[in-house]
Formats: sequence, C-alpha cells, structure tokens
Amino acid sequence: MQIIGNRTYVEIPGEKTHELPPLLVRSAPEIAPLDEVVDLAAGIVDDEDMVPHLAADDWAPDSALEKRKFDLALNLAEHYLKLVGHWRWGDSVLEWIRQCEITFGSEAALRNLLRPDLWPHAGRASFVTLLEDKSIPTHGVVLENAVGLRLTFRQPPPISCFSNQFLIYLNSTVAETAYQTWAALNRDRSASLPPERFHFQVLSMV
Repeated sequence: MQIIGNRTYVEIPGEKTHELPPLLVRSAPEIAPLDEVVDLAAGIVDDEDMVPHLAADDWAPDSALEKRKFDLALNLAEHYLKLVGHWRWGDSVLEWIRQCEITFGSEAALRNLLRPDLWPHAGRASFVTLLEDKSIPTHGVVLENAVGLRLTFRQPPPISCFSNQFLIYLNSTVAETAYQTWAALNRDRSASLPPERFHFQVLSMV
C-alpha cells in the first residue's frame, strides 16, 4: 500500500498504464415524454392535496388554482427526470465495473487486486472513487448518489410510486445512505486505485 496525504493506494507492479473498458453512459431517455410525466405528476399533486389552502379561498379563481397545480406537477416531473438521469448513470457505472472486473481478471498485474466475492461486492466502490479521481464529466450527476440509486432500485420505478416528499427532499439522502452503507462493508475501504495507472474513455450512448 502507498500512502499519499490521507489516501491509501494499492500498489500495482510495473509502470504500465492499464486500459480499462469505456464507460458507456446511456443518455437517451427511455421513459414517457415530458407531457405524460407531468400528467402523472399532476395525479400526485391531487392525491396528496398539495394545494388545499387555495381551494378554500373564495378569491382564488380556478385559473390560479390550476396554474399552481401545473407548476407543482412540472416541478415534480423535473425532479423525477433528474432522478432517472442519476439512476441511468448508476446503472452505467455498475455495468462498467463488471467490465473492469473482466479486465482485471485477465491481467496478471491486476488479478489479485479484487477478491472473488459475490458481485457487487463493496470493494468495488474503489472504481467509483477512481471515476471521481479522474474528474470525468458527469454534467451535475453525483456519482455516489447515482450508484446508490442503482443499488436501491433494480429498475427506475414509475413516478406514481413516489411521494412528493421523496422526489423533492428524500431521494438524494436515501441514495447517499445506500451508497455509504454499501461502501462501508468493504474491509479495505481506504485503499484506492491510483488514477495515473489507468486510462479509459467516457462515451454517451444515444
């Protein structure tokens, strides 16, 4: 192990820069169009009585009530699409880790760095740290939250499964907790992969 600052890095024999599989990020949406998502979000607004006070105001015209409901539905839809975007990144990262495991298993210098545990073992969190250390462009996606969402949900649930509280306040907290719990299971969690020893591309799949 090599210690630099407050980080511990695994030692890799030789000086070779190892080529890892490309990280393929799915960028094209595979869910309903925005107007359909907004319609479904409007159902959450109605079901959870998010604007009950306006309904009781005699001075509030129907148009004002409908506009408030639409604005809230649009806000929920945007939060949901952001959540799905994070989930897609998490799914892409876990698939990339699977591919990296194959690469590690085929190279003698890397083979012993991964223990043969059931996948996805928490030791694989070192690959998420590697992505962060390489400063890959994520366009605002928080990688740990993205992986946490993918660990939580096998598929992105439809918007009707979520409460407004989850979409607005709770999803990032749940995702972060899921990731940190997973990563903490790694007995060697302080050991990182040295970023200068690896190279890979990040490609968008449209």
